[in-house]
Amino acid sequence: MTSFPVKVLAALLTVGLATAACTGSSRTADGAAISIESWRTDDAAIWSEHVIPAFESQFPGIEVEFTPTDPTQYDSALAGRLAAGTAGDIIACRPFDASLTLFERGHLAPITDLAGMENFRRSAQSPWTADDGTTPYCVPLASVIHGFIYNQTAFDQLGLTEPTTAEEFFDLLDAIRDDGRYVPLAMGAHDRWEAATLGFQNIGPNYWKGEHGRLALIDGTARLSDQAYVDTLAALQRWGAYLPADASAVTYADAQQMFISGAAAIYPAGSWEIAGFAAAADFELGAFGPPPLAGQDACYISDHADIGLGMNPATEHSEAARTFLAWAASSQFAEIFSNALPGFFTLRDSPVALEHPLAQEFVSWRDECESTIRNSSQFLSRGEPSLEHELWDVSASVLIGNMDPIEGTQRLQAALDTWYAPKDR
Repeated sequence: MTSFPVKVLAALLTVGLATAACTGSSRTADGAAISIESWRTDDAAIWSEHVIPAFESQFPGIEVEFTPTDPTQYDSALAGRLAAGTAGDIIACRPFDASLTLFERGHLAPITDLAGMENFRRSAQSPWTADDGTTPYCVPLASVIHGFIYNQTAFDQLGLTEPTTAEEFFDLLDAIRDDGRYVPLAMGAHDRWEAATLGFQNIGPNYWKGEHGRLALIDGTARLSDQAYVDTLAALQRWGAYLPADASAVTYADAQQMFISGAAAIYPAGSWEIAGFAAAADFELGAFGPPPLAGQDACYISDHADIGLGMNPATEHSEAARTFLAWAASSQFAEIFSNALPGFFTLRDSPVALEHPLAQEFVSWRDECESTIRNSSQFLSRGEPSLEHELWDVSASVLIGNMDPIEGTQRLQAALDTWYAPKDR
């Protein structure tokens, strides 16, 4: 997830919020004290109770404080602190352009020679690598995976099984709708982004063939008006028949509540929902990946880079900060973080044993399918209009029947044509 603000999830997770404001680093009698900037307010207890104690027990000369900012204010607040010279020593990095901008402005240090970076393949480093393709500036921490979470009780009552193809998925939705006891899909279009992120980017990789299609958009050998994108939006348009009543007014938080209350059978999901849903739902949860097209040789999943960690070049404790970053690239960190925060999966080459069964189900799709990232994330949302924001509008409009799929794809490509050409990359 990108991680979007989650109104309901914050209430679902029983974690405390950090209240200390970041005022830069200081020195203790025993060594360095460093602070971590982040937008992940929901994770404060995980860092203070699991991650930081494990690090400090191994490196007793370094004290670490996790000081998150509300996600809606993080970017602007961080920019202000960086400009004022009061930002923390370590910076939580959003993927691609947001962090690239910080790097280009001199607010993130290159970490080309950081121990542990060899544990991440080039594709895992790419969301936090300069356009030269060789200079990383953040340690990759975790990705989130898209799919569908379902109410196992509802499936058992209706005698339903997980779909194996896209058409079986619609047969499943028909069966739920015809029974009438459950809303088939807990999703709305009010907030717009969820139609693109949980809809278009969830099922789309099976239509445009994952990384092959994503890179083809970047190099200009494919266009958003191609049949693969028409078919993606056409499939999304079919979802409209299975949504809650007045779906255009249903918010992200409404859809979450609808699912955990047991009123809906299936939730188009990002794996970041796992911990909250598991804590709040009083029924067993199941999950299945985006079903491939019938006869398709391979399946594809959105396994999207979500968060990394970089170093503030202005830190007075660069050695301590680099020590922490190198530890964040270790298998020890990956195991602690992935299990303390189920649904956020390590980007290290070596797998981690996961304790949460639903998280293990999501990550198992990596072994079955080819991974890709959201196709609007790299290069294609740098200009105006941003492809990301265009996808929000188009996907939401198509989902509720206010726009034809062909019209939608033509609008997307026309918007991109106003500023992007492959030669500009």
